[in-house]
Amino acid sequence: MENVDHFINIGMTLSTEKNHHALLEKILKSAMELANSDAGTIYAVTDQQQLAFNTVINTSLNIHLGGTSGNAIDFPNIDIYTNGEVNSYAMAAIAAATGEIINVEDVDECKNYDLSAAKAMDMRMGYRTDSVLTIPMTDHQGELNGVIQLINAADEQGNIIEFSADIVRTAKSLTSFAAVILTNKQLVVEMENLFSAFSKLIASAIDKKSPYTGSHCRRVPEITMQLANACHQVQHGPLATFSMDKEDFHELSVAAWLHDCGKVATPEYIMDKAKKLETIFDRIELVNARFEIAARDITYSTTLTDNEKLLQLKMLSSDREFIVSANTGGEFFDDEKIERVYQIAKHYKIVINGETQSVINDDEVLNLITKRGTLNNKERQIINDHMKVTVEMLESMPFPKHLRNVPEYACGHHEKMDGTGYPKGLKRDQMSIQARIMAIADIFEALTSSDRPYKEPKTLSETLKIMGYMKLDNHIDPDLFDVFIEQKIYLSFAETFLLPAQIDQVDSEKIPGYQSSNTNIE
Repeated sequence: MENVDHFINIGMTLSTEKNHHALLEKILKSAMELANSDAGTIYAVTDQQQLAFNTVINTSLNIHLGGTSGNAIDFPNIDIYTNGEVNSYAMAAIAAATGEIINVEDVDECKNYDLSAAKAMDMRMGYRTDSVLTIPMTDHQGELNGVIQLINAADEQGNIIEFSADIVRTAKSLTSFAAVILTNKQLVVEMENLFSAFSKLIASAIDKKSPYTGSHCRRVPEITMQLANACHQVQHGPLATFSMDKEDFHELSVAAWLHDCGKVATPEYIMDKAKKLETIFDRIELVNARFEIAARDITYSTTLTDNEKLLQLKMLSSDREFIVSANTGGEFFDDEKIERVYQIAKHYKIVINGETQSVINDDEVLNLITKRGTLNNKERQIINDHMKVTVEMLESMPFPKHLRNVPEYACGHHEKMDGTGYPKGLKRDQMSIQARIMAIADIFEALTSSDRPYKEPKTLSETLKIMGYMKLDNHIDPDLFDVFIEQKIYLSFAETFLLPAQIDQVDSEKIPGYQSSNTNIE
């Protein structure tokens, strides 16, 4: 009954331990306690088929190396195989290779194994090894997780004795039990690594899909995690109670890498639209060709005088230059320019294959009058719909409990604090702090990006001025923006990712809406 209780306590302890080194140390200590041994070592198995010393404990010598001790182990790894053969110079290697338990009653009398290495270790440490029990740790699938070696079992009077058959069975049960726990934890870690790698793979695929946003999915996580870490360290002000643990940071990182996964369904010609008339190719060349026809018609007209031809050709050239300029997206294409596009389309008529047509057709007019950027309203909606696809993709995935917030974090970076964002029109109090952090990261990256064909990259001061107005307009979280400025997250990111010409002097006092929040970080 005592052993049963012991195993229950061990199981509870081991199953709740998250640190791998601490877990191995607890397994060793439990085995030493069950066997009443004076010393012990637990080895981990490396990818190079070696045994690495994880924890070394010797009660008599008051030695505790590795594990949670903080004391480094300078012993070299032990090869399990040498030249394709089992390393016969180390009992731990033999046990690891064969899967057999090795129980040596008396090291000095043992003839079955080469114990010169063990004796050399005794000489080095000023110790005498008498009895040794070496147990390979294999899980339910026979996979080797490590090796435990116990030294010098003792009876109740403290006399060194051999490891009895009962002790061997009990220790073997413990190691098997521990091996399963190790395997389960390793599987969890491997699944976490796999999912993280998969998330980054999707982000990489999206970045490669468009040469003009080739690093967006990589840069947004950088800003996100920097701002999240700064908010976590805030000690005063509105964010004083906000904190994140290791699992929280991992969850946010996964969300940041997946925040634009819906773009896998966005057509490339829309994502890469550098000019207003661009689809598969830039249709400005067709427009130019029509202007050439119009110029030819004026030149060879029999009803116009030479002066009239010169005046009309001059006006035609001016209008053509205007249309070419209008084809480049900008911050704002005003109503006067829009009216000029309409007038040009109405004024110039040419005949091709017997059909009269304008130098600019209706669809081209629709694209040229786009007020901001290069996307018309229909294309803008398609771009915005990537968030709907992102929501559908992420909310349909069976995320484990510790990643259950990934969809909410990832899908909130286009929401605004006043509820005018998309895809769900959420307001500030309906969003987590993590989602609001991602919104700031996404906006800052988009404004400073130097790989967008439809705009010039903005400097730090220009970007922060725009974001300051966004704070005043209740589009981004005011408290998070203040931390972003106060802790100079923008500068930390800029020094790594922005062009030198973008990194100009920033006067925080001139940023619209910014107020020092006294968010001390200790």
